[in-house]
Amino acid sequence: MKKEISTSKAPAAIGPYSQAIDTGDFVFLAGQIGIDPEKGELVSGIEAQARQVMENIKAVLQEAGLGFENVVKTTIYLANMEDFGKVNEIYGSYFEKPYPARSTVAVKSLPKGALVEIEVIAKR
Repeated sequence: MKKEISTSKAPAAIGPYSQAIDTGDFVFLAGQIGIDPEKGELVSGIEAQARQVMENIKAVLQEAGLGFENVVKTTIYLANMEDFGKVNEIYGSYFEKPYPARSTVAVKSLPKGALVEIEVIAKR
């Protein structure tokens, strides 16, 4: 059985998908980009986008009754691999050891011209 997780504290889905799906043991979050949920606009710059992405993830996790300590796997998509260090520093500030498993992938482009997108899997 699966249950949709949705919160107004993170941007609404911009397509036919859910912010997150709760399967009981695991919660799968859709990729988040740096959209400010109050303004509905992409914030400017890689550091601001990375922080907004993490805050959006935090809001969806909280709606599911979870936190960053529950995250077991992440995937980071970067429009420019030269931003890896900046994103890595901000990303790392949200987690404590043991860190989740992670993949980082350079992509040609992201929705709305975003510079970074991150998706996560969390375990109850």
